This record gives sequence, C-alpha cells and structure tokens, in this order.
Amino acid sequence: MKLYEFQGKEIFKKYGIPVQSGFLIHKNDEVKNLTPPLVLKSQVLAGGRGKAGGIKIWDGNTDVSKTINDLFTLSIQGEKVKAILALEKVDILREIYLSITFNKGKSTPVLIVGTAGGIDIEKSAKLNKEKIYFIEFDPFLGILEYQIRFVAKKLDIDNYLEFKNIIRTVYKIFKEYDATLVEINPLAITPHGLVAIDSKVNLDDQASFRHQALFQKLEEEKKLIKDKEDSNTSEPTDDTITFVPLSGNIGVISDGAGTGLLTLDLISDFNGRVASFCELGGITNSEVMLKALKLVNGYSSLKSILVVLIGGFNRMDDMAEGIIKFKKELKNDIPIFIRMCGTKEEIGKQLMRFEHIPVYNNLYEAAEKAVKEARGN
Repeated sequence: MKLYEFQGKEIFKKYGIPVQSGFLIHKNDEVKNLTPPLVLKSQVLAGGRGKAGGIKIWDGNTDVSKTINDLFTLSIQGEKVKAILALEKVDILREIYLSITFNKGKSTPVLIVGTAGGIDIEKSAKLNKEKIYFIEFDPFLGILEYQIRFVAKKLDIDNYLEFKNIIRTVYKIFKEYDATLVEINPLAITPHGLVAIDSKVNLDDQASFRHQALFQKLEEEKKLIKDKEDSNTSEPTDDTITFVPLSGNIGVISDGAGTGLLTLDLISDFNGRVASFCELGGITNSEVMLKALKLVNGYSSLKSILVVLIGGFNRMDDMAEGIIKFKKELKNDIPIFIRMCGTKEEIGKQLMRFEHIPVYNNLYEAAEKAVKEARGN
C-alpha cells in the first residue's frame, strides 16, 4: 500500500521526525485566513508531481483560492488531485536524500543516502553515482554506528546526533510498519535543524494482517479524500488494481502480489499459460473483485479463471459477493476456480456452493484444475 504524503508525515511526526506544520485542503473546502508563505502540495500517489506543476509556493501576492483551484484541475500521470497539503515554508540551506528499502536481489535492507535530494534524485543517481551511497546492513543488528558515521562524513553533516536519530527512527518505522520503502526526499538542513520536507512510505500488503487497525485507518483516509471529490465511491478507481496482460488462456486474480507470483509459478509447473494477471491491492471489496473479473474476462483466448484469495483483512464473504455478481451480470460461462481462505471464509464458501461455483482449500488443486480446463482435459 502506497501512502499519501500527509499519511507518511503523520507517521514521521508520531515517531519524532521533524516535519513542517500544515493542514489538508479538500476540494470545495472554504479557504480563508491563510498566512503566507505556504507550500501547496498536491496529494497524489504518482511520482513527478513537482515537475508536473503539482507543487506551488504561495507568497501572498496572488489569490490563493485560484492557486488551489488550479492544482485541483491537474492530472498527474493520470491521477487526479483530490487533496492538497498546505505547509509552512522553511528556510532550506541544503537538501539530502535518505531512504531505507530492500535490495531485491539479496532480500536485505539497504540504507540509501545522497548528497543532493529533491525532484532530480533519480537523475542524480544515474549521473553522479559517487554522490549516492548504498549501505546494506544486517536486519538483526540494524544500522551500525560506523555505517552512520561514514555517510554523515560523506554528506558533511554537522549535527551528527540529530542525523543519527533520524536514520535510526526511519529504520524503526521500516520495521514496525512492515514497510518496503521509507523515504525522505528531501531531508532539509535548515537553520533550526533537520526537517523531513517530503515523505514516501510503501507498506507490504502481505503484512496487513499484523496491522489491521492501521490499514483500515489509512484506507478510510483515502476514501475520505475520494468522497470529498465525488460522492459516488462505489466504483473502484483504476489505481486500486494492478493488471498485467499476457498471452495465455488462464486469467489469474490474487489479493496479494506474493501469492499471485506463487500461483503463476504453479500454473507454469502444470504447463499452463496465463492470459492476464490481476492483483487486487491491499484492503478490497466486492466491487473491486467485480471489476477485476471484468478485466480478466476481456480476452477472447480465455478458457478458465483462477481466483486466489488469502483473507487477512479482506472478508471472503465480500469477495464471494463480487464473484457471484460477475456471474449473474455477465452470464459468464468461463469456468472459475477459487481458492479461498481467511476472514469469513466459511460464509464465503457457503455463498459459492449455493451458486454452484467450485471452491478449493488447496491452491495446488485449484491451479491444476484451472490448467486442465484451459487445455481441454
């Protein structure tokens, strides 16, 4: 799950990382009595908002309402702006880049720091590799003192203790929230100390069962943003689902990326070929399931559909309702094979059986039957 900037900064503030004071503006909010200067930042999950004009500085010499309305008209990489974070402007002496993520090749955590932060960090990483430092570390030992001293010296950090505390706090957030990325870009050096100017936090959807209250809160905040923009929220947005078209004849839907990849491997082991792969994202509902099935169903080569559900926070009765609605709306005759377990699974399975839709407890069995159906066996 990707978090909006304001959500990430709430976590930073909770853990004591310095952030600017500010407030959230929703579309159609009445804006008055604002004190300049303010930084107005579009709240989108897509990157590159600075270059796309999604960040404005209001100095008090123009109509702030017009500036805010202009931001709400933007579409950044296809994503509409649905909220704006208004922040106090700080005096930035220098910017640095700081993040913790995983080295995907080794599955080990890595601290990444750079001598320059901001919107061109990706460009800097390619052109000035000597200014970007990758520090891999043992997750059991954490980031060691000498490693922090090394990067502090390379970045010419004066306030070492504050810098060290922020790095260790970022790693604490990374661990305790089961994150795949915690990024501060930029971490600003100001006359009053270090300040996290931006936040980027990605959480592992597969760990949602350990953070059910948190995931529910974050989803409710995202829903509130969408509700403010459009009262009709029953239809899921395109960014809810990850859809990958392929060239086979089996449609695959999964409520988690890890489980989905395992399913793809199993289909390959059974000599099957996947027509498309659809990952539902984090917390989902029956409407998202319905939309996913419609996406997968849009291929003439389709012979069977395999739905793999492991409900941590997601309710299996909701998933069942989406599948049943799909069968009734489209009168679809493509065989659907479902592996279902988790929250409310007995109710979900009962609903499936009532509609004569096969449900399996064993993923291997479900995958094998979906492949056999697609091959005409």
